[in-house]
Amino acid sequence: MDSGKIYEAGLNTHSQKGMLKEIYKLLGEADAVVHYNGKKFDIPWLNREFAMLGMTPPSPYKQIDLYNTVKANFKFPSNKLEFVCRIFGLGSKVKTTFELWLGCIRNDADSWGLMRKYNNQDVFLLERLYLYLLPWIKGHANYSIHNAEDALCCPNCGSTHLVKRGFYRTEASEYQRYKCMDCGKWCRSNVILNRNRFRTVGI
Repeated sequence: MDSGKIYEAGLNTHSQKGMLKEIYKLLGEADAVVHYNGKKFDIPWLNREFAMLGMTPPSPYKQIDLYNTVKANFKFPSNKLEFVCRIFGLGSKVKTTFELWLGCIRNDADSWGLMRKYNNQDVFLLERLYLYLLPWIKGHANYSIHNAEDALCCPNCGSTHLVKRGFYRTEASEYQRYKCMDCGKWCRSNVILNRNRFRTVGI
């Protein structure tokens, strides 16, 4: 495929530069980006393309790489998105063949239709996996920072349905520990007990 053109059946033809500018804009609006193996593949690839176009880095955003979450917490024969989602009963990818890619190179409308379906399904699977793995994710963007009312809420899903479950202790301090009854995330207060103001942080 001509590297300067991106084709999509039923839509206007867009330049590669135009596509990258749209992605750049979306990244600039994001507090966090959820992906699967994106830290090693998608994001470095995009950064390379941005740099080649003379663009500066997009505004900083947090990366939530579900591939790293899977590798850190579970032991599967395969860590591929397809395998993991099928094991968890979340669905499977749209089946494709090499002929599909050749059809897209030829700008075949049916091939592009199936390619769009393939990519949409990947996004749906990623969303399902993200919600399923939510309590297992470490370093998630903290919802409590954006809580205007400053109510105690889960740092991973934003739920206020938290219950006290013991204490989190370090060698020098003790903190109240909570469990989210919606997503299942464990969290704790961020100040020593008996202080008045606190928010939760993930553990």
